[in-house]
Amino acid sequence: MDKYIKPGELQDMFSAGLRVVPIFQDNGRLLSDFTYTKGFQHGLLAHERATFYGFNRSTVIYFAVDYDATNDQIASNIIPYFNGVSAGLANKGKRFVHGVYGSRNVCAQVTKETYARYSYVSGMSTGFSGNLGFPLPANWAFNQIKEFKFAPDFDLDKVAHRAGTDFGQGSVNKQTSPADDFIAYIERLYGLALDYGKGDPSRLVMEYVRHVTYANFAWWAPIGDPDKDFIKYANGRDAFVWDEFKDPFTGYHIGAEHMLATCNAHYVKPQPSNPLRVNAGDVGGWGGDIITLYGEWRRDSDSYSSGYTYCEDKFAKIGVDSTFGFNDLLEDADGYLISERVRGGQDIVTAVRNHYRGSGGLTRIGDFLTKRFSGLASTATDMARNMLTMSDDPTIALGRAKLIYGIAGYDTLLPEMLPADKLTEFCRGFADSLLARAGQEGLKKATYLANQKKNLRDSQ
Repeated sequence: MDKYIKPGELQDMFSAGLRVVPIFQDNGRLLSDFTYTKGFQHGLLAHERATFYGFNRSTVIYFAVDYDATNDQIASNIIPYFNGVSAGLANKGKRFVHGVYGSRNVCAQVTKETYARYSYVSGMSTGFSGNLGFPLPANWAFNQIKEFKFAPDFDLDKVAHRAGTDFGQGSVNKQTSPADDFIAYIERLYGLALDYGKGDPSRLVMEYVRHVTYANFAWWAPIGDPDKDFIKYANGRDAFVWDEFKDPFTGYHIGAEHMLATCNAHYVKPQPSNPLRVNAGDVGGWGGDIITLYGEWRRDSDSYSSGYTYCEDKFAKIGVDSTFGFNDLLEDADGYLISERVRGGQDIVTAVRNHYRGSGGLTRIGDFLTKRFSGLASTATDMARNMLTMSDDPTIALGRAKLIYGIAGYDTLLPEMLPADKLTEFCRGFADSLLARAGQEGLKKATYLANQKKNLRDSQ
């Protein structure tokens, strides 16, 4: 309790020009403290506490392994724990990102297996075997190097920070900007991409906005690395990553990083000519989300035997926690549709402006259904099944298995192992629910149009 953030402490720190790096620790000093179930519970609790304190979207929360875990223990307990953490945060809408605090070896292994965003290394624990002979993990952001006495009853750690990584948080409860501010941001970033003079400027904008949260191996393998030289160029001219903005149509918050990561994936890997085929571009959007939704269903299968019912209850349903929530569907649809606009000849600024200031958001789900799934439940069912079982791309197959195991555990049945009728039932549930969400969107068209006029007018 003593180390909880106290009322007024955050504001005192911000007023003094300090930044905050949140660490979550509930015991974390014994092997028995680390299980998948505890990790999932801690992910949910960390989301609840971070939301209570007002931490902004994409804040990295470092989950602590505060003892010298061995290689065997990392494999048996620590990695399942972090899979649980990741699943818990994802279940609450992926608002916050998990990092890892621990020895060099713990940080490296957890990052490799669970895609932790950054590592906070307990480097001053020189007696830890996990710090002996191991290099700093590639994603290290902070490294504790020395503890010293600041006052008679107050110790402080001296910590090294690696430039260009996590800078911590300098504010909380940041107000969500309107879409017009986001459009202006994209316009400025596009101008920097033009001045940079190399590569496709629209693609550079997509890569820049996704490069903090969506640039680990899970993204690098299917669609490649962002242009690091442009990132340095833009950062040197005071560019920053925009995290979210208010959708003028629904009033919901759009995660800009996820939306433009989806856009980038579809742009780099356009949809196949065969309408039933899926590819890495889909994995960067709806495909990745249906994989995690499948993992959630298998994890919850004791209470949800029917995959169809699970999709009805959990997929893109307003007010329901899910790894494929309503916001995810909006971001997947917008990313896909904006990518198609750019592929059709518009620059990224025009495409984004036309989507949010034009009519794109009025019918986004219906348009997404029509353009990517031919508007048919049968096609959406087949494409969902293909996404869950395709084996001709080993990178996708391996990533799919890791995502599902990370959510449901290593004893779960992968989609290709499930009886065909049960898998088809789940895929049909996704397809029918997608059609239902498009139908609900159509019923709200007048409301969305009124919202757009009000929100855009109020932002001017």
